[in-house]
Amino acid sequence: MKYRLLIADDHPMARQAVLSLLEDDPTFEIVGEAKDGVEAVQLCESLLPDVVLMDISMPGMSGLEATRLIKQKFPYIRIVMLTVSDDVADLFAAVQYGAQGYLLKNMDPDDWTSYLHALIEDNVELSRQMADRLFLRFRSGSPPKHPQPCLLSARELEIVALIAAGDSNRVIADKLFITENTVKNHIKNILTKLDLDNRVQLAAYAVKNGLTQFVQNELKR
Repeated sequence: MKYRLLIADDHPMARQAVLSLLEDDPTFEIVGEAKDGVEAVQLCESLLPDVVLMDISMPGMSGLEATRLIKQKFPYIRIVMLTVSDDVADLFAAVQYGAQGYLLKNMDPDDWTSYLHALIEDNVELSRQMADRLFLRFRSGSPPKHPQPCLLSARELEIVALIAAGDSNRVIADKLFITENTVKNHIKNILTKLDLDNRVQLAAYAVKNGLTQFVQNELKR
């Protein structure tokens, strides 16, 4: 199955670089290019892509605003933000506007394609480096509010904390002595309970609500 992909970036060379990177990948079919947020919204309406690679900073309408408008009209379209910045504030803004993923333009090409494949297979893993930035972002802010204890079970809290720490499903399964399939089922249930779309949003929720301390507290007992 091919996935229809739209590239939105105000720099022609940047769009060409993405094209060169993905044009030989049989998984993706490049169906269009947009030079700004307005055109990205218009092309989504006419082309109905499966995935949009969206530059976060564009003149006129930014990639963030375009993402918000696209997700309102077409919630099933997966949007991955592209940026040269690894500022966690950009990551949070992207997640809040509905993006499913976040790619740095200076990432290794193999990491790009691996990430995109993981995204369409609903198996995106947060990197340890980005998870550390999430911790730092909220460590300097106001004390987090804890969610109601009835929302998640003790096992689900463990899994949420490990996801926020950047662990993959396989690593989580090994740490908790359960199967990888069981981990996947737990994650689906957690996302449903918290009304979240993906593990990036789940990691942000975990850090914001202080759930990252759950495993550490349990280990101290």
